[in-house]
Amino acid sequence: MFLYSSNLVMKNPSTFYKKQLEKHQQNLKKFNKKLIGMSSLRLLVFLITAAGIYVTFNIWQVALGIGIIGVALFIFLLSKYTDVKRLRNVSKALVLINEEEIKIASGDFHHRDTGEKFLDPHHFYSLDIDLFGRGSFFQFINRTAINEGAETLAKALTANTIEEIELKQNAIKELSKNPEWRQQFSAFATLIEAETPALKIIDWLNNHNSFLPKFMLWIPRVFSLASIIIITLGMFKIVDLGFVGYWLLLGLIITGLYLKKINVLASNTDKVRDTFRQYALLLKQIENETFFSELLKNKQAYIQQEHKKASEIFSQFSKYLDALDNRNNMISAIFGNGFFLSDLKNAYNIEQWISKYKTTVDHWFEVVSFFDAYNTLGNYAFNHPEYVFPEIVNNKTVIEAKNLGHPLLDKNKRVDSNLEIHNQEFFIVTGANMAGKSTFLRTVSLHIVMANSGLPVCAKSSKYAPVKLITSMRTSDSLTDDSSYFFSELTRLKFIVDEIAKEPYFIILDEILKGTNSTDKAIGSRKFVEKLVAGNATGIIATHDLSLCEISKELDEVKNYYFDAQIINDELFFDYKFKDGICQNMNASFLLKKMEIV
Repeated sequence: MFLYSSNLVMKNPSTFYKKQLEKHQQNLKKFNKKLIGMSSLRLLVFLITAAGIYVTFNIWQVALGIGIIGVALFIFLLSKYTDVKRLRNVSKALVLINEEEIKIASGDFHHRDTGEKFLDPHHFYSLDIDLFGRGSFFQFINRTAINEGAETLAKALTANTIEEIELKQNAIKELSKNPEWRQQFSAFATLIEAETPALKIIDWLNNHNSFLPKFMLWIPRVFSLASIIIITLGMFKIVDLGFVGYWLLLGLIITGLYLKKINVLASNTDKVRDTFRQYALLLKQIENETFFSELLKNKQAYIQQEHKKASEIFSQFSKYLDALDNRNNMISAIFGNGFFLSDLKNAYNIEQWISKYKTTVDHWFEVVSFFDAYNTLGNYAFNHPEYVFPEIVNNKTVIEAKNLGHPLLDKNKRVDSNLEIHNQEFFIVTGANMAGKSTFLRTVSLHIVMANSGLPVCAKSSKYAPVKLITSMRTSDSLTDDSSYFFSELTRLKFIVDEIAKEPYFIILDEILKGTNSTDKAIGSRKFVEKLVAGNATGIIATHDLSLCEISKELDEVKNYYFDAQIINDELFFDYKFKDGICQNMNASFLLKKMEIV
């Protein structure tokens, strides 16, 4: 088991990445040098073999012996070359992984997958809190190497569930302490680019109709044995060589009876070969590791329920697929099918595998995707040793966090806040433009999402009573749906009201009812907050409307906080501090004048 236990490395991830980068760069140089040497040796064997055959050509027995030995040695060296090349490719992938971590740590991550395809305007919060998109949390943390892993990661961040948080935390903690294994897993995942999604493969496996009868298990074997006997007899001129030719034709005719269906099967298998080869490598990585946390052990157990290891079963299937692919070689197609019915044998092996394992493959794919996604979460925890895993509590406290900050902001410039909000409390946050209200709302939102996912949060300490999140911070009109901005906003608020009637949520609102006039907005906002409080809701609303703060005089559950801005020497200053009370300094008119707009 890989386990990097050095406290220095755990507290300084950059030190680990730099050391790993140096180590793998050295390994890469060694493997490249070794490959050059082995290529030269293969060329030498070829030349010596060719020369030996040329010199002894008149003594065919000796020439044949030299040829056989030369070919065998060449194949052996080629096999060794392939093994070293694979190790070289792993080292190359590890170099890239560590180079990328160093780049991301410096803030250079905007070239990575944005995850925009996971954006859903109808989701509880994904559109509002910069979870996906350019510069998003997903883009920053994602280290998944396969498409299904990215999907699993996105689902983990958007699941909005509060179950088994401590199990998730323990799994992430364990993986965070095992960076070398995580990097090995990712490196192997990048060795093969599998283009066919796992869901399509599962669908194909479940819907494949077998076309070869059971007795086809024996037909190729019997025919191959007969072919060897007939070819041997032909070589010794015991039977006429013409008979050997007719036998070859018979084999091609037998294969031709199923040729159309075999062609369809080959077309499908050609699309999935790389995926199975990739997953076999990743399953082997999971099987060979020892895990201690309950969640990781349970996932690992999914792939250990058969009589053989899942990686071996996948590898066997991959070999069957490769064997069928050899039919694309004209010589193999003619002589392989003519003498050994190779297409029938390989197609039968594939169909039997599908029949036996098609219902199990789904679970194995899911396990690989899970580990790919959780490697990302473990990597995030490893990269931020100063973050804390929230202490899960079951009391009136919902969030009690010290020095809570936004995880995407520069820690050297970020201004952190203390937050303590209890069940059924509702905060009204006022403040000047650009003073930090929206950033604070997203900070709180990410705390909830990260905590529910089992991740450590950007805080010095955190006590957290698990709660689901629902937000209304960004609303857009829809020309396609012919809906106005205001109607879209009302639809979102209706969605919130309907959902909180079913179960508790932490509600975060940013400047609601922007699509109407100020009088309507003030009245509507007040009534909406009153309705939420009457429904025992917990949450935060940010607003520029100071009249909304008057509710706190009537309702004990409502408390006022603000972010301030000051004008000093004709310059605008923000301290970005979360304060108790109501904001008195607004800055819109000052900014209009300062920018010479008015």
